[in-house]
Amino acid sequence: MTILNDEELYELVDRVSKEFFKKPFTHQVVFNNRLRTTGGRYIPSLNRIELNPKYLIEMGEDEFIGIIKHELCHYHLHIEGKGYKHGDQEFKDLLNMTNSPRHCKMLPSQQKEKKYIYICTRCQQKYKRLRRVNLKRYSCGKCRGRLRYMNPE
Repeated sequence: MTILNDEELYELVDRVSKEFFKKPFTHQVVFNNRLRTTGGRYIPSLNRIELNPKYLIEMGEDEFIGIIKHELCHYHLHIEGKGYKHGDQEFKDLLNMTNSPRHCKMLPSQQKEKKYIYICTRCQQKYKRLRRVNLKRYSCGKCRGRLRYMNPE
């Protein structure tokens, strides 16, 4: 999918807001290219939603609409003076009601191949890591057994 201009982005967010929340979106929404580890964020002091355009490009419209719904949960609860933070029960309930994702998936471009595989000698639990692990310092988190390096398959 191609990147939307500001007007098309606002129309999409407003349409999703009316469809799932039965309320209009009346504030600002923008793309933020600097977001790296998240699909979007809501800034309460500005009543602004910022969305990561990479999710629209790499993951498609369905995943992007899920991110919009998540941010709209923050937005509408904040506007109504209710608990809008991740830990608030009202936020969790609204996520469930609108079938919004709690977290966004990792971008395919951000996923790195795990180079090091370790296995517990006692319970056979596998650990995949990007970096090497000091086998003298660390043990299995499940049973406290010794870890052994395993060649990648």
